[in-house]
Amino acid sequence: MVDADQTFVIVGGGLAGAKAAETLRSEGFTGRVILIGDERDHPYERPPLSKGFLAGKDDRDSVFVQDTGWYATHDVELHLGQTVDHLDREARTVRLGDSTLIRYDKLLLATGSEPRRLDIPGTGLAGVHHLRRLAHAERLRGVLATLGRDNGHLVIAGAGWIGLEIAAAARGYGAEVTLVEAEPTPLHNVLGPELGQLFTDLHAERGVRFHFGARLTEIIGQDGMVLAARTDDGEEHLAHDVLAAIGAAPRTVLAESSGLDLVDRAHGGGIAVDSRLRTSDPDIYAAGDVAAVPLHLPGSPLHGQRLRVEHWANALNGGPAAARSMLGLGAPYDRIPYFFSDQYDLGLEYTGWAPPGTYDQVVVRGDAGKRQFLAFWLKDGRVLAGMNVNVWDVTDHIKQLIRSGGRVDQHALADPSVPLESLVTP
Repeated sequence: MVDADQTFVIVGGGLAGAKAAETLRSEGFTGRVILIGDERDHPYERPPLSKGFLAGKDDRDSVFVQDTGWYATHDVELHLGQTVDHLDREARTVRLGDSTLIRYDKLLLATGSEPRRLDIPGTGLAGVHHLRRLAHAERLRGVLATLGRDNGHLVIAGAGWIGLEIAAAARGYGAEVTLVEAEPTPLHNVLGPELGQLFTDLHAERGVRFHFGARLTEIIGQDGMVLAARTDDGEEHLAHDVLAAIGAAPRTVLAESSGLDLVDRAHGGGIAVDSRLRTSDPDIYAAGDVAAVPLHLPGSPLHGQRLRVEHWANALNGGPAAARSMLGLGAPYDRIPYFFSDQYDLGLEYTGWAPPGTYDQVVVRGDAGKRQFLAFWLKDGRVLAGMNVNVWDVTDHIKQLIRSGGRVDQHALADPSVPLESLVTP
């Protein structure tokens, strides 16, 4: 264990940072723990922002990682509403936006990501939104309620997870929704074309309109308000509000300015870390959305490549893993990527990683038409990823299939009567 007179600093007030602070204390670290966040709210979880909280099902207090009193009780020093403007690796200090200088012995960068903005005319209008922070979700919740009450129209740019979840929430309020997506199906770059139609049908049945193969080129307004959204194929969609859901970019400015190794943007970007979440500086670690971690998936064509995962489970598990590494404890971080989504009456979990181009077959077990099934992405007969839709308590078996790296009988994999665990090779 490290000395009690050491100071560990965490930059980033999200889930990864909060769980890292919690783990430092639970593992017995008695030195100073300083958590710096650029929002004034205490650390909170982000999934509810596009799910339960946005839909009006959960209250505001439900999103926070810890009760507000937990930090004082566990002697975690909070600097909220503060940016970190400079990192001096030689002096081992960080400088806050108010010029406060803080020295560290170990530093964790959990700076997260930020939504990509639309770079088109009209984004300065009052009705243009993006979703990343609690304040955004609070505002958007009121917008959706107003749109629903007034039969208003929302145009969403991007049919990824966030875009689809916001569409579902908007329809729950009664708002009219149009989704504009450059790819031919929703979630095309995650699930491939094989299952995209499932999500098209799911949302179309609830009244969502899709416009595929197009991008927004202009938001038209008058007197500061949105009137319509125009696409690159000349179409014009009535809109009272527009939301950008076109992905997120890792917040690497601090790492870049201090000379830490980064991953090229063409390969996902982020701060390059090793299997213990150490950066190119042995006293600095990174976790959560911003960390590009070597993928440990034997049998996968992506094995050994660095992957940056922007999902809840990575922050939940990566923060504690980084904290243990800072203490000289724990094991290499080799979690299989995992995420979940809720849309209307459909719930799903996705385990693994198999973007288009990495797999050669999709095997479905169950009834996809009834939206109660499992899907597996395979390469050379090996399972790279699996998704369970309205089927539960199977993720551990899917992880075992992925980790085993062995070839599976595809007919047995598709047969619901064959236990998944029986297909795992030693």
